Amino acid sequence: MSFKALNVVVIGGGAAGFFGAIACAESHPHARVTLLEAARKPLTKVEISGGGRCNVTHACFDPSLLVQHYPRGSKALRGAFTRFQAKDTIAWFESRGVKLKAEADGRIFPVTDDSATIVNCLMKSAIDAGVQVRIGAAVKSVMQSGTTFQIQLKSGEVLKVDRLLLATGSSPVGYAIAQSLGHSIEPPVPSLFTFTIRDSRLQNLAGVSFNSVHLRLQIGEKTRLEQTGPLLITHWGLSGPAVLKLSAWGARDLYDSHYQATLIINWLPQYNPETLRQDLLKVKSQLPQRTIAANCPVPIPRRLWERLIEQVGIGEGGTGPIRWAELSNKTLNALIQELTRGQYQISGKGAFKEEFVTCGGVSLKEVDFKTLESRCCPGLYFAGEILDIDGVTGGFNFQSAWTTGWLAGQAMG
Repeated sequence: MSFKALNVVVIGGGAAGFFGAIACAESHPHARVTLLEAARKPLTKVEISGGGRCNVTHACFDPSLLVQHYPRGSKALRGAFTRFQAKDTIAWFESRGVKLKAEADGRIFPVTDDSATIVNCLMKSAIDAGVQVRIGAAVKSVMQSGTTFQIQLKSGEVLKVDRLLLATGSSPVGYAIAQSLGHSIEPPVPSLFTFTIRDSRLQNLAGVSFNSVHLRLQIGEKTRLEQTGPLLITHWGLSGPAVLKLSAWGARDLYDSHYQATLIINWLPQYNPETLRQDLLKVKSQLPQRTIAANCPVPIPRRLWERLIEQVGIGEGGTGPIRWAELSNKTLNALIQELTRGQYQISGKGAFKEEFVTCGGVSLKEVDFKTLESRCCPGLYFAGEILDIDGVTGGFNFQSAWTTGWLAGQAMG
């Protein structure tokens, strides 16, 4: 008995689209798989991610812990990660000759430190599996008729297909197609961004970094979020993993507040206010004649110390430098407050390199996460960022792309 070849089309040539196309073609050799990418070059986001090194996934191998890194989508991914998770991603790439390494913070990169290694592996795997990759093939519209789909390209060409995978990232075209096929879209808003803060305490300190600070984000009356982690002072405010994680968890509320919020910084999370007070009083009694500006007793960069003591009025004042002996209790309290609970006003959001991530997308209630098939439109599948799923920084967004792409690819054929 001869099989009728199954026609499968993947719209979107990013991480999830390629992974889905490869998974489908490899596990269902009878399927004819075509990948359509509107741009002249596929996998551009993979190429620029991780500063050109491509942060492939994260060294977190327990699905119940892995899902805790997704502000949106954790519940839906819980089962999906039991079937394809970070260790499967590592095995997938290593079986194709790409060796990966984990860094101290858990991020996983190719040992070459070059994203081209990942791009080339995906391209080669697609071609070897028989996927027809068409670049510059922009889709205008999709209609469902009976059990098939009609895809109209901007060139005027029409394709008739049995199965369709939408892996269009945060592109409005993908959202429009999903809506035309009966899906509802959670409004997309930015996630993973830096904070714009105009504050004299941070001025001219761009490039100063910290291994660990504790941040509390207050948005309006209701939302309070906390993170501890590395921080970087930039020309426009603050960046670094702790800020990016807060931006992801607070993405919707920050959007609603027009990116106006208060950030409370503890520069010394290893101290509590009482131990800090004792340490500062000890310096006061042991080095009474030394100037406060020149003798920083806590592990923060000297330039920041100078800014913070200026903030509480211990600067190079008119009477000359202030000595430890002259430190009053009132000023000591203000200094402890500045070091452990300093308030900074966020006035906007910056970009995070070119790695734009959005939250929002196709409503997860409308997708079966065993197969990634639409619950509204049989034969339609989703993978990657078009879904209302987003992870924090550290390889988690790629992992959800690999997982959803792989599961959709397995199911489509």
